[in-house]
Amino acid sequence: MSDQEHLEQEEIFSQVLRAGRRTYFFDVRATKAEDYYLTVTESKKFTHDDGSFHYKKHKIYLYKEDFAEFNEMLKAATDYILNEKGEEVISERHQKDFKKPSELNGEPKGTESFTDLNFEDI
Repeated sequence: MSDQEHLEQEEIFSQVLRAGRRTYFFDVRATKAEDYYLTVTESKKFTHDDGSFHYKKHKIYLYKEDFAEFNEMLKAATDYILNEKGEEVISERHQKDFKKPSELNGEPKGTESFTDLNFEDI
């Protein structure tokens, strides 16, 4: 058995986050020296036209000496996204046929859709 296979066997703690076609695995593993580290694996399911499917996996290894800085940067990045774009998920944009409103025929573009109002009329 290779060292890599041995490392992959030593799973201590695991959590799974299912998110649509993606699944995230958070696994605590042990080194040969019995220290712990974290692997984060993204597994994404791809379905073929014939109904068969396969998974693509991407994995990162995170060691204790990087936890504090990693957590700070993750928090800063997620806070930035939520502050800039809010918590609402704009899922339509993930679809292959998504078009911005300005790309749709017959849809107003820019400020043309606004109506001039006179506050004395209200």
